[in-house]
Amino acid sequence: MKLELTTPALLFTAISLLISAYTSRFLTLAQLLRQLDGAYREKPDKRILDQMKNLSRRIRLIRWMQVMGVLSFILCVLSMFLLFMDNHIGGQISFGISLLSLMLSLIILIYEVQISVDAIAYQLQDYEDHDLKL
Repeated sequence: MKLELTTPALLFTAISLLISAYTSRFLTLAQLLRQLDGAYREKPDKRILDQMKNLSRRIRLIRWMQVMGVLSFILCVLSMFLLFMDNHIGGQISFGISLLSLMLSLIILIYEVQISVDAIAYQLQDYEDHDLKL
């Protein structure tokens, strides 16, 4: 199989959109963490502290999602450059590692979403008697 210069270019849009979505998630969680910090300072509560720990964990995961996404983007560009320079083996290797980085980013996303769902379930524990379920 011969890898063409345009093949890695196809990932540019997808990777850019993912990084944008990750950044949006990061900013939303950071804002929520700041709000919870203010509420905790006013009235310390274990549930608020647990939520803050959860958000902090999710923010760290999102940072790694972003790192893997950016690494994928950089390797994609490197792949295109190597293909442009007629180094097809290097271009294929770089593109393969780029795909693995992107896949790792998506796997971390799945894990972060699961933590998010668990946090929502924890938040709704008080309403179990009212048949509110996820």
